[in-house]
Amino acid sequence: MKSNPLTETTFYILLALASEPLHGYGIIKKVEILSDQSIVLAAGTLYGALDNLKKSKLIEQMSTEDNSRRKVYCLTKDGKEVLKNDYMRIKKLCFVAKNILEKEDN
Repeated sequence: MKSNPLTETTFYILLALASEPLHGYGIIKKVEILSDQSIVLAAGTLYGALDNLKKSKLIEQMSTEDNSRRKVYCLTKDGKEVLKNDYMRIKKLCFVAKNILEKEDN
């Protein structure tokens, strides 16, 4: 699946959902942990991003056992593939940058 590069926020949201389904507040907290508190999502920002990710079929809303009002989200197969592709893109970028910057330092 070919996709555009993810924004940093979107990358972290998908990364937060890669290991387990989470509700909105859980995503906010996990993104803070994963980003070393460099990204602190406001609720409005998160839910706008979640709506876009649902429309793109990268995440889906799960039904909860207790049918609570709390919405739980999980990564779809396409979402996992897009996340992996963006990880590989970033990895390649870092490799190229490392080679160039190390040459300049010598």
